[in-house]
Amino acid sequence: MADNRNSGGSGGGRNRRDNDRKGGRNKEQSSEPELREKMVALNRVSKVTKGGRTFTFAAIVVVGDGKGKVGSGAGKARDISEAIQKATDNARKSMIKVPLHKGTIPHEQLGKYGAGKVLIKPASEGTGVIAGGAMRAVLDLAGVHNVLAKSQGSSNPHNVIKATIDALKKLRSPMDVAKQRGISMEKLFEG
Repeated sequence: MADNRNSGGSGGGRNRRDNDRKGGRNKEQSSEPELREKMVALNRVSKVTKGGRTFTFAAIVVVGDGKGKVGSGAGKARDISEAIQKATDNARKSMIKVPLHKGTIPHEQLGKYGAGKVLIKPASEGTGVIAGGAMRAVLDLAGVHNVLAKSQGSSNPHNVIKATIDALKKLRSPMDVAKQRGISMEKLFEG
C-alpha cells in the first residue's frame, strides 16, 4: 500500500512542490519595484474565410517602473485580454535601463527604427513631458519627468515606440562619461 501511494502520490507531491516554488518566485518578484503598464494601441484585424469572418487582435503595451526601467512588447491573439497579456509578457522580457539625471535625460539624442525618427532633449525642472502619443507613454513609464520630444518620421505606434526606446538605449549616464574621460562630475558639468 505504501508503494501505491509513492508511485501515485509522488507525481502529485512534485506538482504541489513546483506550485509552491512558483508561488515563492511570485512573492520574490512582488518585492521588486511595482511595474506599471500602459496599452498604447489595440488593432482589430478581420480575415474573411469560408466559414465567415475571423477577428484577431493586436496589442502594443509599454511597461515601466518609473525609476529608469522601461520595455515595450506586441502581442496577437483571438481574444483582447490574451493579446494584451502576450504583449505585457513580451514587454517585461525586453526591459532596458535608462540613465536619468535630475528627472530628465542627460543629453539630446536621436533614435531611429524603420521610418520612425524621434528626437528627445533634456528640459529644465517644471517643463513636464512634452511628447505626443506613443512617445509619452514610454517616457512617462521610464520615469522621465521633464523632456522635450519630437517625432519626425512615421506616426505608426510600432515605429515610434521602438525609435524612442532606441534613443533611450543610446543615452550615456554622466558618471560613465566622466569615468571614460578621467575627470570629476563637477568638471564635466562646468564645460
